[in-house]
Amino acid sequence: MQRSAIDKPRLEAIDLARGLALAAMAIYHFAWDLEFFGYAPHAMTAQGGWKIFARCIASSFLFLVGVSLFLGHAKSIRLPPFLRRLARVTAAAAAISLITWFAVPGGFIFFGILHQIALASILGLAFVRVPVAITVLLALFVLSAPHFLRSTFFDHPALLWIGLSSVNPRSNDYVPLFPWFGAVLFGIAAAKVAADQGLFEKLSRWRPGSWSTPFQAAGRHSLAVYLIHQPVLIGAIWLFAQVSPAPQPTAETQFMRACQAQCQNIESGEFCDFYCVCVMGTLENEGRMEEVVMGTVRPETSERLQEIVAACTVDAEYVTKGENDG
Repeated sequence: MQRSAIDKPRLEAIDLARGLALAAMAIYHFAWDLEFFGYAPHAMTAQGGWKIFARCIASSFLFLVGVSLFLGHAKSIRLPPFLRRLARVTAAAAAISLITWFAVPGGFIFFGILHQIALASILGLAFVRVPVAITVLLALFVLSAPHFLRSTFFDHPALLWIGLSSVNPRSNDYVPLFPWFGAVLFGIAAAKVAADQGLFEKLSRWRPGSWSTPFQAAGRHSLAVYLIHQPVLIGAIWLFAQVSPAPQPTAETQFMRACQAQCQNIESGEFCDFYCVCVMGTLENEGRMEEVVMGTVRPETSERLQEIVAACTVDAEYVTKGENDG
């Protein structure tokens, strides 16, 4: 099949953008690893700015997937290279699922970013020639669907990849079809507009400085970098920990870990994050934390603890239900 003229010559800007996204991902994972080894506060990367940072990184990767699909297949679908790349991504996704199944069975990655990229690559081909307006409208629908289409019907394990379950399942990397395929569709739509405006022709003549060389190299080999960087980071921190171990966790950290471990057996990660912070904060404000941590709970505190648990359960259900339903 004829090769699309849009992706000739190779756009260094796309490689650079992908490389910068990889660098951001490595920063986030390094912070997560520090947290895992006890050098950073527990649950630090699951909330606030770090949580937003992680979502921006995932969105940028998927947006670039959409751009690349359009660049490679706008005029004709080049099936052999597409299938080769799809096979590599699918094999890597399966390997990550298998490894995390044994390493962290309570939060194994059954549908993470690579699983999403594999599925989105297949689905995205259907939209490389669809008008921009329709693509954007569908992207908006995909992004908003989790706010009004969630149902217990999708709670079956075989349907969790869709992303419309009543609560998000526990996983160290969960990137389901809804809402994340929306980022891919936006990438396709943006690429169409850029092509119509001649932006890709201008970018093909743009040469960033030498500072961009390592980022471009990473961008050209993004899958390999994705697979290798975490073992390298974890290994480096583990070696450092042999020389300078992390300080022993505080009583509050021990409480949070125990609370979340127990909670996540029956509830979602979002629910447990809010619930445990609520319980711990109330105990600290009332000066009861030491009793609970030390196991010297008085009858009055035991009765009060039941009230705190009940109130925080209601609050957590309200907050997480509000996030899921919009």
